[in-house]
Amino acid sequence: MSDQEPIDDYEERPSRSARKRAAEGLQKLGVRLVGLRDAELKALTLPEELLAAIHEARRLRARPAIARQHQYIGRLMRDIDPEPIERALAMRAGDLQPRGKVPR
Repeated sequence: MSDQEPIDDYEERPSRSARKRAAEGLQKLGVRLVGLRDAELKALTLPEELLAAIHEARRLRARPAIARQHQYIGRLMRDIDPEPIERALAMRAGDLQPRGKVPR
């Protein structure tokens, strides 16, 4: 029976591709944070280290440096729960929907 435990553990672990997709998703979410205004960032109550990385990404101008900073932001995003951030960004996107008459 002890021979089965390592195999079961291996099957439960996500594949390398799945882990990579998840990390890329978190990086994209972090990059979206770079585009938010300071007041919106404060409302999210993000860790100080992540806020500092976001502010640094805004300051950078060289493309390679920005890409490295985005990777770093993605790395920091792995340590926090992304669900509240995703909800807040979804609500924000809902607020930006055009208002007025609905086309028929």
